[in-house]
Amino acid sequence: MSELALFFSYEFTLLALVAGLLASVLGGVLGTFVVVKRLVFIAGGISHAAFAGLGFFYWLGHDPLIGAVLVAVAAALFLGLFSEGQARSQDAMIGVLWAGGMAVGVLFIHMTPGYAPNLMTYLFGDILTVAPRDVVLLAILTAITLVLLAVLHRGLVAVAFDETFARVQGVPVRVLTLLLLVLVALAVILLIQVVGIVLLLALFTLPPMIGLMLVSRSFGLVLLAAVLVGMLMTAGGIAASWTMDLPTGPAIVLTGIVIGVGVWGVKALRFRFRGNS
Repeated sequence: MSELALFFSYEFTLLALVAGLLASVLGGVLGTFVVVKRLVFIAGGISHAAFAGLGFFYWLGHDPLIGAVLVAVAAALFLGLFSEGQARSQDAMIGVLWAGGMAVGVLFIHMTPGYAPNLMTYLFGDILTVAPRDVVLLAILTAITLVLLAVLHRGLVAVAFDETFARVQGVPVRVLTLLLLVLVALAVILLIQVVGIVLLLALFTLPPMIGLMLVSRSFGLVLLAAVLVGMLMTAGGIAASWTMDLPTGPAIVLTGIVIGVGVWGVKALRFRFRGNS
């Protein structure tokens, strides 16, 4: 049996592929707003703060994912209350949530009797262990995100590029910003299942950055390019992991980096060639 046929013969590999493609759509769409609006540090702070809820709910004996979601959404709403003029205070609070969340989470896990091997996936991720429930939740959030984007496209784009101008035009900037942060928070928690806290930011940054390198004139085309790059990145990473027996999360990220370097190199060569012609 060929490697490809063997890959598609297992349920867990099919679940991993579906989860990766859904993650590509979610990461490509929300990640473009994250990159344009410079929310990468906030996304990182939310993901690490969520570890406090994860550890606390594990200590209580409940589903750790519920605790992570509750804390992530609360952190997103809290950080969204800071205005543009309070950027320094926001950055400081993100740092507190980042370190404090991890510390509290580790403390509660330490206080819980026994060993918690499954919680390590929240740090480093393992897409090959994604459960059907995780895929369903990821599909639901992806569908909700796409519907909201279709309905609120103009407002979200205006807020992403220029909050001041958007406010003058009557756009509900605070509401849309909070909505965007909540979607990012929910995506962060679900994407932890794919690559873990340590590597999930790559799904929010690499595809949009490459998309902006490929097409920069149309925001819609950037979104599409980011999604397609994300799909290539996750599918390529899973394939590399399967064929070369590599950790899947790092393989996905390194595949994205290779794609990014390749696109940058081609653009640099084209620019140099045009300059010499």
